[in-house]
Parts: sequence; C-alpha cells; structure tokens
Amino acid sequence: MSSSIDQCLDNPSPGADSSGLTSLGGAEERAPSSLLDGVFDQYRCQPASASNPREPAPRALGAEQQRRPQIVKQKRKSTASEESISPVKKARRVSSGYAPPSKYAHVDNKLTDSLAPNLICLFIGLNPGIRTATTGHAYNHPSNLFWKLLYRSSCTPRLCRAEEDGNMPKLYNLGLTNIVSRPTKDGGELSKAEMDAGVADLEAKIALQRPEAVAIVGKSIWESIWRVRHGSNMKKGQFKYGWQDDTERMGAVTTGEAPWPGSRLFVATTTSGLAAGMRLHEKEQIWKELGDWVAIRRAERNDKEAAPNI
Repeated sequence: MSSSIDQCLDNPSPGADSSGLTSLGGAEERAPSSLLDGVFDQYRCQPASASNPREPAPRALGAEQQRRPQIVKQKRKSTASEESISPVKKARRVSSGYAPPSKYAHVDNKLTDSLAPNLICLFIGLNPGIRTATTGHAYNHPSNLFWKLLYRSSCTPRLCRAEEDGNMPKLYNLGLTNIVSRPTKDGGELSKAEMDAGVADLEAKIALQRPEAVAIVGKSIWESIWRVRHGSNMKKGQFKYGWQDDTERMGAVTTGEAPWPGSRLFVATTTSGLAAGMRLHEKEQIWKELGDWVAIRRAERNDKEAAPNI
C-alpha cells in the first residue's frame, strides 16, 4: 500500500534535489545544511525490516539524542494494601446461644442412662445431641470422638459402637449418664442454671451406684460442679485435667450403716466434634491416663474373679 512513508528522499519530489536546493518560483536558493539535516532526520524514511517488509527498521539515534538521558519506564509498585490483601478465612462455627426447652420439645428423647452398681468408671457427659436423642444411643454423632478415645485410651479393649452403649456395664464395667437430660443442637444452648441444677442428681446417682471413679467428659461440666460445691466460679489456675484432689470425690455417703468415701474424680476433655482448641493427640494424652488406670482395675477384677475360692 502506497503512502507518504513509502516515498523516500532517494526519489525526491518535484522541486527538490538531493543537494538540498529548493526550487521556489523559478529561483534557486540553498538552505542551510544544518536546518535541512534536521528536517531530513525528522522525516527521513527508514528501510523496511527484514522480518516484516511493511515495518520500518529502527532508526539510529542522532548525536543530540544520544546525549539525552534515557527515560526508563518502571512498573508501578503496588501499594501495601494491594500486596497484603489476606484471603478470606473460613468462619468458625459460633454457638447459637441459649435455647429454651420449647425449641426442642418436639424431639422424642429416647436416650437413657447405662448404670449398674460397683462400676469401674462412670462417664458423665453434658447432654444428648439431636441425633443421640432420636436414636437413643450415647455419643452417636459421626463427629463425636467418645468411642474412639475410649478405645485408644484403653478404657475398652476394642472400638465399640454407639449402639452398644446399653451393654457397657456388663461388657466392661463402664457406665454412662449426663448432667442435663434435655437434648439440644449443641452445648451452648444450655444455661448455667440448668447445668448447676443437674449436679444434685449426679451426686444421688453416684451415691446409689458407687462406682470406683467418675470421669467428667468436658471442662464446662466440672466448672458447673465446682460452682455448686464452692459457691463461686473457678478461679484462674484452679482448673486442671486429670485426677482431682481427693477432697473432690463425688457421691460420698457419711450417714447410715454403710458410709462411703465417694468416687474418685477424673476430668477428661470434651469429645464433641464441634469443640475447637485442642488437637486429637492432645486429647489422647489426657484420656490415656484414665485408660491405663481403667485397664489395670479391670485386669485386677478379672484375676480376682478367676481365682479359686479357698
């Protein structure tokens, strides 16, 4: 395609020659060479590049342009706010807050205690979840770690299923109950008042069945028992997992013909899958202390039962 760019000074237009003489009205005048050189440098056509015949080759810089400082365009740096945009974090599940009994009045709670006299250990949970209540089997939600921790700690010699909860006293001398009987979606829907009200019932059950030890499944349960016993909240530094002081035994009987010192008290971690803040191996370490003791006591009982009567 023809254009003015294709017209090179090697083929001068009429009225001009290569010597820089310009014809104007028949008269010939010689323009200053420096002026013509500047005009020629500005409009001089460049030869086509080898790679693209239509694209002019890069033009060499003149002496004046070579002396000029070259301006290098730099990529704009992003601002601190643009560089430090943090990804959206997954929101943690927040408890729904207190829910009155009427909210779950429609739930048919089929869960019952698994109790028997002279158990090795009685486990005290918080309250049944919706699935546990409707199926009638303790710790029956797939995310709950109770049965897994029971096995990994050696409280049971094998992994049991939630459907076996009613046979735990007969199979392994273990019992199950809760501080609150009404079901909720999560423990945060219970009030402290109703938890505290359940402590007296626990003491009565323990005094009646007289297990060797009681295992509290969760910090909040122990805090509730503490409030009722001591008349105040637990102070910082007073809480600890594991075996509690001997003065904290539960279900002690001090009157009648058969006084009893009460059950030893062990505080274990919660097994709820909704609870955060502690990893599985950390929970296993706490539960292992209880499990080792349970396994020893079961072996001692078995040996005593197997020994011949003399």
